[in-house]
Amino acid sequence: MGTAVSFDVRGERPARAAIDAAVTWLHEVDAEFSTYRHDSAVSRLGRGDLPAEQASAHLRWVIRRCEQLRAETGGHFDACATGAFDPSALVKGWAAQRAADGLQAAGIERFCINAGGDVVAHGPWRVGIRHPLDAQAIAAVVEAKDLAVATSGLYERGEHIVAPSRRAPDGVLSVTVAGPDLGVADAYATAAFAMGADGPAWTLGLDGYEALTILADETVWTTPAFPAVTG
Repeated sequence: MGTAVSFDVRGERPARAAIDAAVTWLHEVDAEFSTYRHDSAVSRLGRGDLPAEQASAHLRWVIRRCEQLRAETGGHFDACATGAFDPSALVKGWAAQRAADGLQAAGIERFCINAGGDVVAHGPWRVGIRHPLDAQAIAAVVEAKDLAVATSGLYERGEHIVAPSRRAPDGVLSVTVAGPDLGVADAYATAAFAMGADGPAWTLGLDGYEALTILADETVWTTPAFPAVTG
């Protein structure tokens, strides 16, 4: 998936076996979905070496879910926006959420998984949102309890998010979405960022998810229930 994943697990309950299982799952996802690996299923699918009907159940589900999200967002979430099929904006959050679900099922009561800056937290945590113009500054702090928090912007990977016009969006620096599922939050953040200055209005209609948008002039817009305190 081209990113690092870290685990912060608190409490006295032994967690090694559950963490090992989560790490194994994430390696399996990377092997199947990484666009940086020539032999991954996603790369083979993109080259035409793997027919979609022969793909794994996970890959077929991701393809269907990407199509659903593209329709739901008016084309602003588009796994083929840069040409080749790249579901990373869904898969990273989906994989981390599945890992978190496994830790919770194992009885771990307080943990935080950070997948390249996108976070799923179980129990009470405070999650900092990086300022898009200053890597050393925090734009806001999210009061996260059993919550997923995903941010989209161009400051880490350059112009990897494009609008349906096939150009990088104008008028926006970053979008953060918080809600119950990291895969959905990540996809919504990607779509809202691709909308540019129109994104804040779209996020007002999200069901069960809240958003914080930093526009190009550093104006900050949030939906009414965004769980943040000042940074």
